[in-house]
Amino acid sequence: MPLQSHVQIGIVGKPNVGKSTFFAAATMIDVKIAPYPFTTIEPNVGIGYVRIPCVCRDLGVKDNPRNSICIDGNRFIPVELIDVAGLVPGAWQGRGLGNQFLDHLRRAPVLIHVVDMAGATDEEGRLVKPGSHDPLVDIEFLSNEVTMWMVQMLSKDWDKLVRLVDYAKKPLLDVLYDRFSGLGITQAQISDALTKLGLDKKPLSRWSGDDVKGFVSMLRELSKPMVIAANKMDIPEAEDNYKRVIKEVGNRYRVIPVSADYELALRRAAKANLIKYIPGDDDFEVISNNLTKAQRDALERIRDFMHKWGGTGVIKALNTAVFDVLGMIAVYPVADERRFTDTEGNVLPDVLLLPKDATVLDLAREIHSEIAERAITGVDAITGKRLGVNSRLWHRAVVKIYISK
Repeated sequence: MPLQSHVQIGIVGKPNVGKSTFFAAATMIDVKIAPYPFTTIEPNVGIGYVRIPCVCRDLGVKDNPRNSICIDGNRFIPVELIDVAGLVPGAWQGRGLGNQFLDHLRRAPVLIHVVDMAGATDEEGRLVKPGSHDPLVDIEFLSNEVTMWMVQMLSKDWDKLVRLVDYAKKPLLDVLYDRFSGLGITQAQISDALTKLGLDKKPLSRWSGDDVKGFVSMLRELSKPMVIAANKMDIPEAEDNYKRVIKEVGNRYRVIPVSADYELALRRAAKANLIKYIPGDDDFEVISNNLTKAQRDALERIRDFMHKWGGTGVIKALNTAVFDVLGMIAVYPVADERRFTDTEGNVLPDVLLLPKDATVLDLAREIHSEIAERAITGVDAITGKRLGVNSRLWHRAVVKIYISK
């Protein structure tokens, strides 16, 4: 059974911004892979991939990936993408598919907000003349929707919370953690938000409406950080908007220039054997002689875009969410540290995404609870150096775990 990494990314945005195209492009990879055992694949959930340089190249070995894919020395690691219903202003009050969308967000520790950078859709997602709508409005509206949804969750039976903390003397941290427990929010994130705003010292009964909103807003930034996929960058009006967005909110969000349309076109062309394209590259190779003039022209336009922006941005947005914002690392567990294989002789079969401060013991837990109970030491398979069970791991580490007999 291949090992699996459970990293989830919510794909959010208002209607008609290219969110479905982004989702389709990110989840379409034409390689058959061992049935990937994510627990529940609902209709709005798909598998996308983050990309790293595979260690097979550094080690000069031919790998046999099982839980991931290796293409020309690039390892593609599956992540779960949750395509959240298109959002309209007031969703937190139940407008549109409001609360249903927000419930889909519960599981995702990071969000990619697909924004129409060309300003060709209004607040409700209706098509308008490119350049006539301000994408900054959409960026603010979406964070506000998620914040207000969480404010509503916190404010429900507020008096009961106040009695628990101020009179029954239950620790504030525990009460807030219980209230947000369904959202995958950690106690550390709650504590961090309280301390940053000085609310850890203020009795709950004296919190104002602004205190509640400020706390939730800070908690949202810590627990559901957002990457902006600046989509439709292939439309001329988008570039000025992109520059303005970077200037205005570039210190608060990672903003990635994207053309989901171009990525989808490339993946379809690669599937039809017209081009050779590795998702995430900044170029492709035409391998068919049967292209029409229209197809050649379209591909040249896409190539110019990729050279200008360093690719189509789809893989870059996923990588930014997983590696830069969540700070995950990719680790290869092996059973034989000299041949880099599992017990069946597969070379570098699995790669796991772990939190950046993960230890050898955390890796053991990901593999199997029994291995974690019996883990005594680890070995860096590349240098042969011994690692204690509490040694911190690093990105692209190859590790063997020794267990007691």
